[in-house]
Amino acid sequence: MELLELVINDEDESGVDFIALVDAPAVEKLWLAFNKQKEVDFQFKIQDADKRIVSGFFMIADLPIVRSNDMNEKFYVVFKKDTINKIVNKFFKHGYSNNINIMHNKNDEAEGVYVIESLIIDKERGINTPQGFDEVPDGSWWGSMRVENDELWEQIKAGVFNGFSVEGLFGQDNGRELKEKIITRIRDVIKNYKNK
Repeated sequence: MELLELVINDEDESGVDFIALVDAPAVEKLWLAFNKQKEVDFQFKIQDADKRIVSGFFMIADLPIVRSNDMNEKFYVVFKKDTINKIVNKFFKHGYSNNINIMHNKNDEAEGVYVIESLIIDKERGINTPQGFDEVPDGSWWGSMRVENDELWEQIKAGVFNGFSVEGLFGQDNGRELKEKIITRIRDVIKNYKNK
């Protein structure tokens, strides 16, 4: 099974330009959508119902994400913490905090929804996973959004959307062949990651 590290370049158009509200976070096309896997529970929560805040992980460092190519062949991609840091910096540098859409449909932007909090988990700097969320590796991207749109807020409360999913354009680096059981073990370790 091939494992590819995805990267961005500060000098081109690569990076994340939208975050989507999705119903069942699942993997889509290689360069369009990256979301948590169904079997991994990195929570998406209503943090404050009165303030209409939802929070969760946008990206998890080192988590192998299963993908399929045009011939339906399975492989994995992973984002390292340094790449996620570049992605987050470029995302905010370009003013994309209002670029939220529904189900990765660029024609269905989520009006009245925007990022209000963003953390790159970094225990050395004292930036830990927020209380009530599973511990994740350093370099993971956690955030909150405010939802002013009444219709979307009702859908979130009803469980229509269950997570965040980033989308953008990425390059590939460091492809390597790994056995499926090794990738599964890596996913299990990250899923059960605890601050030691």
